[in-house]
Amino acid sequence: MTRLETDGRPIAIYGANGAGKTSILEAISMLSPGRGLRGAKVDELVRAQEAVGWKVSGVLQSLNQLHEVETSFDGTGSRKVLIDEKPTSQAALGRIGRVVWLVPVMDRLWVEGADGRRKFLDRLAMSFHPAHGEASLIYEKAMRERNRMLKDGVRDPSWYGAVEAQMAKAGAVIHANRLAALEMLAAAQEQADTAFPAADCTLVHADEVEMPPDENALAVAFEESRPRDLMAGRTLIGPHRADLEAVYTAKGVAARKCSTGEQKALLVSLILANGRALAQEFGAPPIFLLDEIAAHLDADRRAALYDEICALGAQAWMTGTGPELFEDLGDRAMRLDVTEADGVSAVAVV
Repeated sequence: MTRLETDGRPIAIYGANGAGKTSILEAISMLSPGRGLRGAKVDELVRAQEAVGWKVSGVLQSLNQLHEVETSFDGTGSRKVLIDEKPTSQAALGRIGRVVWLVPVMDRLWVEGADGRRKFLDRLAMSFHPAHGEASLIYEKAMRERNRMLKDGVRDPSWYGAVEAQMAKAGAVIHANRLAALEMLAAAQEQADTAFPAADCTLVHADEVEMPPDENALAVAFEESRPRDLMAGRTLIGPHRADLEAVYTAKGVAARKCSTGEQKALLVSLILANGRALAQEFGAPPIFLLDEIAAHLDADRRAALYDEICALGAQAWMTGTGPELFEDLGDRAMRLDVTEADGVSAVAVV
């Protein structure tokens, strides 16, 4: 068991690759709705085969209140959540505090498939609307059922009505939340004095199909698309076909065509904008989880990132391979030296 005591300052975590730095961040990410920063299933988080489960608990100070939070998995069923010793839903975690993250796998966000960009956007949307995750689960479950009927060649309209009604209701919520998140990010970037480049983000859809604007229109679209969907054996319209495009605003260059360093800077810019928007909309900045954040950032941008985090008053958990990466933080941050011996991580407060 590892126990850490912090004082609200950013935390710089350093150590060799494989020492367990990211595991600390992942544990904290589980104190938010969803699957955490790796997107892993609850049973995949069990480190040792002989272990029967896991538990993460902490004391969260948010909006001038203290909450005891705990989430756990006992080896069966789904993970459990307690807030102030009372059982509750995962969405409730998002109502008392917000957690946002940036991990190395996102460095290729702009050049790989749309699925990763949708997940990134949905995580941003969930930070503003904690119930967004529940809407996504409802939509995905209903869509799986619709796709099963399409593959089986079911043509009776009565079989589709209820499923498509669920998809339309949840899908309209998903679409609205995504658009609202992008609007708040755009406003936060426009108002900021930052060293990071602004990203002009747009929600687009596959095959240049217009996304129906509301629940009723989406229900009609599902009905009208059945013949085409039957031929394809899957649903070809809806929020699951969305993609996120970004342009480096000052240069007018698509993010996918930018250099690796510029792509990382755009991601950092969006995460910081997310934090500023949450500080305004929610009333408190989020907890930042920034894994290997120094990668592809030069010394000046690292220093600028630390300054912006401290100015925002956010607690940021940041990892890197060595203490020299965090020198510009000075005494504004705590430091944790993580080492591994015999497969067990050891954490020392420096």
